[in-house]
Amino acid sequence: MLKMTHLQKVYRTHLIETYALRDFSINVAEGEFVAVTGPSGSGKTTFLNIAGLLEEFTGGSYLLDGVDVHGLDDNGRSRLRNEKIGFIFQGFNLIPDLNLFDNVDVPLRYRGYGAAERKRRIEEALGRVGLSSRMKHYPSELSGGQQQRVAIARALAGSPRLLLADEPTGNLDSLMARGVMELLEEINGQGTTIVMVTHDPELAARAQRNVHVIDGQVTDFDAEASLRQSSSAAAADTAIA
Repeated sequence: MLKMTHLQKVYRTHLIETYALRDFSINVAEGEFVAVTGPSGSGKTTFLNIAGLLEEFTGGSYLLDGVDVHGLDDNGRSRLRNEKIGFIFQGFNLIPDLNLFDNVDVPLRYRGYGAAERKRRIEEALGRVGLSSRMKHYPSELSGGQQQRVAIARALAGSPRLLLADEPTGNLDSLMARGVMELLEEINGQGTTIVMVTHDPELAARAQRNVHVIDGQVTDFDAEASLRQSSSAAAADTAIA
C-alpha cells in the first residue's frame, strides 16, 4: 500500500544542508494499522507530509498503492491524493461557521461529486462515526471527541484507501482519546489502511505495529522485539544444553 525505500528529504540553503529524512525505508501493507512514534524533530511530520503527497522528497522512491509518485506534477499528485488518501489532524480543522453536514461536504465539492452522491456519502460517513442525529449541529456545540469524529467522517466520506492521522488524540482527554482510538480500530477492521503519528505510548501499543523514527530514520520496534526474543530463546537453549 505504502512503500518508501531509502527516502531522503534535505532542506538546503546556500550555507547548510539539513536532513529531515535520511535513508528512510518503510513498508505498510494494505489493511495494516501502523503507529509512528518518535521525539519532536525526528522527522515524523515530514514523513507524514510526504506520505500524503503534500511535500516532495529529495531522493529514494515512494510507491503509493503501486504508483510511483516521483515526478508527478501538481495535478497528478492532487488527483492521486484525492483518490487514495484521507487526513485526520490534531486540531480537527473544522470550519466553525458550518454545521457538521456542510463541514463534511466541503472536500466532496472540491472533488466534483454531484449533490445526491455528496448527500449519500455525508450521511453514511456521519453514521459510521455515530453522529447521524447531529448533522445540523455546529462544531462549538460538540465535545472535543465528537469534533474529532466529525473530522474522521470528513476523511471517510472520500472513501480513502489510506488514512493518515497526525496526533488524532492530541487535544483530547484520555477517555475521549480511547473512544477515537476504538473508532479508528473499527475503521481499520473494515479494511482501511491507517498510519497514525502519536506521542501516546498507550495508544501506539494498540496499533498492529509500531515504527519508531529517530534522526530521520526508521526503527521497527516489532522487528527488534522479535530479534531479541529469538536471541533470548537461542541463549536459553544454549544454557540448557
